[in-house]
Amino acid sequence: MGDLNAKTAASRVNKAVFASAGSPYFSTVLALMSAVVILSNIGASKGVTLGPLITDGGFFLFPLAYILGDVISEVYGLKAARRSIITTFALAFFAVASFWVMIQLPAADFYDGQEALERTLGPIWQIVIASAAGFLVGQLANSWVLVKLKERTGERGLIARLIGSSGVGEFLDTLIFCAIAAPVIGITDSGNFINYVLVGFVYKTAVEILFVPVTSLVIRWFKKHEPDYAQNLVPAN
Repeated sequence: MGDLNAKTAASRVNKAVFASAGSPYFSTVLALMSAVVILSNIGASKGVTLGPLITDGGFFLFPLAYILGDVISEVYGLKAARRSIITTFALAFFAVASFWVMIQLPAADFYDGQEALERTLGPIWQIVIASAAGFLVGQLANSWVLVKLKERTGERGLIARLIGSSGVGEFLDTLIFCAIAAPVIGITDSGNFINYVLVGFVYKTAVEILFVPVTSLVIRWFKKHEPDYAQNLVPAN
């Protein structure tokens, strides 16, 4: 009986286990990811130079969206990840529509910021298209790679699949986003474009790798506190 229980426990550790997306924890992570994406879209309308490096004003926020995406993919699975991506960008497009209405509303006589508002939020729709295309492809690729690796290794190899999936997702995301967003923020020549892509990819991937220990701790916390996940890992008697 002891050998049977040991084999059962080992098989559960080696299989892909996920929690239900109906959990309140899932909705919290989804809300955080949506806020990060909307704020990074606004920041991305500003071109930024840091010494020889060219990036945008949302560079420090966007990697957080991928970290949160890793949490969703690892804990709740591919279906929940797809749902979170669709929901996030529905909210991002709603934000763009809201910005457009704000710009179109007649300005009061005492308001002198109309031009600044238009310059800041006017091109956001182009940034959102770039972000939506890049993040959609990148996040789906990231989630697919992570989940497929988990289906092969179970609970083992978390750090390896976080790093591997992030590299694939961030490359596709950065390439697509930069191709659409570069003209909007004033990058028109090939040298600066390559710089923009490489800096974005290296930076975002490096941040994710740097935060892998933190991401791992967060993921383990969710796994421990999600009743469905914990129950699925407990071997049957």
